[in-house]
Amino acid sequence: MRIVTDLTVSPWPGERTIITIGAYDGVHLGHQAVIADVRRLAQATGARSAVVTFDRHPASVVRPESAPQLLTDLDQKLELLAATGVDATVVVRFDEEQSREDPMAFAQRVLVDCLATSIVVVGDDFHFGRDRRGNVSTLRELGAREDFDVQPLSLVQRSDGPDESISSTAIRRALAGGQVEIAAGMLGHPFEARGVVVQGDQRGRQLGFPTANVHVPNVICLPADGVYAGWYFRPDGSRHQCAINRGRRPTFFEHADHSVLEAHLLDFDGDLYGESARVQFQSFLRSERKFDGIDALISQLKNDVDRARGALAG
Repeated sequence: MRIVTDLTVSPWPGERTIITIGAYDGVHLGHQAVIADVRRLAQATGARSAVVTFDRHPASVVRPESAPQLLTDLDQKLELLAATGVDATVVVRFDEEQSREDPMAFAQRVLVDCLATSIVVVGDDFHFGRDRRGNVSTLRELGAREDFDVQPLSLVQRSDGPDESISSTAIRRALAGGQVEIAAGMLGHPFEARGVVVQGDQRGRQLGFPTANVHVPNVICLPADGVYAGWYFRPDGSRHQCAINRGRRPTFFEHADHSVLEAHLLDFDGDLYGESARVQFQSFLRSERKFDGIDALISQLKNDVDRARGALAG
């Protein structure tokens, strides 16, 4: 997949492009359905396929006080987009100046002048540009003048019961409830957090359950406090079963000011400090709670490891 950041030059001079536009946070099943349609149309018409997205969530600029936490950082989003088979992702820098750009001017600059768009595929509730004034009607108005079509799509519905569309918001809500299996069902893959292994207080090692303390940037959404079974990926590509704890460790700290993410790798002995880590949440095991003493905690940790091993055995 080609990554395009220079919007002043056409990536494919003389060729037309089928595109979709959006934040694409998480690249969930709804996003994947739109991109699949883009690729199908591109193959049918001999055009290129592209996703137009942003280097940060637009809300982080226009309403930072209420901006959502992200399901994916930019690097992870680009990896997931590449896996869809799209020809290119166009990354638009979103800053204060960009937030003030008129919707029609944005569409002219990116869709027409840069990409020579022939078809735009977006959700039927799509909005863009200054104050979100741009919508499907805006695109159709410009398309009539600049020779491109607009194909709005209905949102993909969840298949697990609730009468609700798949969305980044619905996935964040599932994670907030510790429902990592439901989140995975909407994402099409397990939820994954990325960070660097940092020095902790080594309390887990003292208890016989050493953990990798993974520092994840605050802008990233994480599941609710609790214990989970999952997978830990090292930079060398190796994958390890793990029991994951996210929480404030109430047995040791009365009033911790933030939660930490720790992963105990099963059947592993080695130094992970300073490494980049990928932690995938497979299933929820239990809520975090305070134990009466060290012996009770160790007994529970042994049980957590056994349950994690069982949950990951399949």
